[in-house]
Amino acid sequence: MPAMDLERQSRRLQLVEEHVRLENQHDLDGIMTTFGASPRYDDEPWNAHYAGRDGVRSFYSELLCAMPDLQIDVQRRHISEATIVLEAIIRGHHLGAWRGLPPTGRHVQFPLCGVYTFDEEDRLAGEKIYYDRATVLRQLGVFHEPDGLWGRINAIVMHPGTMVRVLRRMIARPDAGR
Repeated sequence: MPAMDLERQSRRLQLVEEHVRLENQHDLDGIMTTFGASPRYDDEPWNAHYAGRDGVRSFYSELLCAMPDLQIDVQRRHISEATIVLEAIIRGHHLGAWRGLPPTGRHVQFPLCGVYTFDEEDRLAGEKIYYDRATVLRQLGVFHEPDGLWGRINAIVMHPGTMVRVLRRMIARPDAGR
């Protein structure tokens, strides 16, 4: 690989490291300086997409209010010519409204994968994150596994039509429920 490509990758990695450092410091204005003129943020588990500086700022504003003690612990870095991918552990307490959910006060800790892309000026063009949404909701106390007591109660209350079909199948075929 030519030396210029290695230098460019090194600068990009430094920018991503600075971005994460500013996230850990909860410095919204600083975070925004790492993005280029037309950034994008994609929270894939929620199918939530934020375009432009105002959109990206609104995402971070809600996140930092919801989790004022947010900490990102980078576990691994993967560097390619076009992107940088981070594997991280996210930690914090849910102390503010998030996605319509009032604060629970609960601690969350989950793995996350972030994919960073760059614009022509080597500023962040986009950040796309992947994580297990069910893990986060379970830790916040709003998701329950369907084979547990609360999961079964939730299924009956929230999905009565589905439960009637399940019961019909169980009655028609007694071995179906086992």
